[in-house]
Amino acid sequence: MHTNYIHNLSETPSVANYFLSQLRNVHTQGNRFLFRKNVERLGNIMAYEISKFLEFKQVDVETPLGIANMGVPASDLVLCTILRAGLPLHYGLLEYFDQADNAFIAAYRKNHKDGTFEINLEYITCPDLNNRVLVLVDPMLATGASIIKTLDYLSEYGKFSQLHIVSVLASSYGIKQLQRLYPKAHIWMAAEDEELTAKSYIVPGLGDAGDLSFGRKRQE
Repeated sequence: MHTNYIHNLSETPSVANYFLSQLRNVHTQGNRFLFRKNVERLGNIMAYEISKFLEFKQVDVETPLGIANMGVPASDLVLCTILRAGLPLHYGLLEYFDQADNAFIAAYRKNHKDGTFEINLEYITCPDLNNRVLVLVDPMLATGASIIKTLDYLSEYGKFSQLHIVSVLASSYGIKQLQRLYPKAHIWMAAEDEELTAKSYIVPGLGDAGDLSFGRKRQE
């Protein structure tokens, strides 16, 4: 595994761990506003960290007392989110990358009676990705199947120059799968969990991020 491309916020003590503890906690995660807000806060933190890997340019800024030469981001970003669970994390990133273009894709698990599932993609809207930095948002990186299928679809929109995959939680298995196919992708997470259930849910995890943010869905 290329550890230089793996960014786990929980490896360094910070306020991010406090936000994540509230997301995991069954006694606080029922507050939908707080749940979404904490996911957004993690998005803020990750956006700041991602910015350290972007290209910068020097500009002269006129102040009331003179001219300040400053470095500002020069990378051309596209934020792409897997609906619906990714929206709060997307908003957190967008608050910092407020001039980025945006892409959205609807992906969900279609469960079968034998316990298996497939990833269905039903909707995509995306700008040109050629020579741009793609930030792909999915709060729960379990098997990596949704992200892998999404990236396959996004390849039709151009060849991006840099890839950042942003999740709240990531499984060890999912990380390895993405590293195998995209060895130079930066993978960001608030924490890494080692276990997946037979139905490919992260353990200890936090539950269904989409349901906790927006309410339970009725879906076969």
